[in-house]
Amino acid sequence: MKSLIKIVSELSNLFGQSEEIAKERFQLLNLTHTQMHYLETIDLLHNPNITELAKSLKLTKPTVKVAVDKLIEKDFLYKVKSDEDRRSAHLHLTEKGKLINKMHDYSHRRISESIRKKLDNQELDQLIELLTRVLAEK
Repeated sequence: MKSLIKIVSELSNLFGQSEEIAKERFQLLNLTHTQMHYLETIDLLHNPNITELAKSLKLTKPTVKVAVDKLIEKDFLYKVKSDEDRRSAHLHLTEKGKLINKMHDYSHRRISESIRKKLDNQELDQLIELLTRVLAEK
């Protein structure tokens, strides 16, 4: 178990370093990892409302609302009232918010390329299969 903990820790550091490099490259040093995750999730959910975002992130609506309000203040998001339910608003990325997702994608590609260079095709297929199983929801 200690070796697995060490590997997870090193992977976490690798991901963090890669994101910091990407943030520097895209000149986005004023964002936290959590804020980047929110933006990425909003994009993946295709303009959710606060309830949908909170459910996806497995967080409370008040927690998500505070974070969303900060992202709106920083001009990464904006809200659009729902046509079906005027009490609800959907979250949309601004151009700056879309840039974050490009940066996140850049970071993910760098990590993927690094892994790909170190494994042959069979090893890569095994790794993908194992990680898919680990990440599968029950």
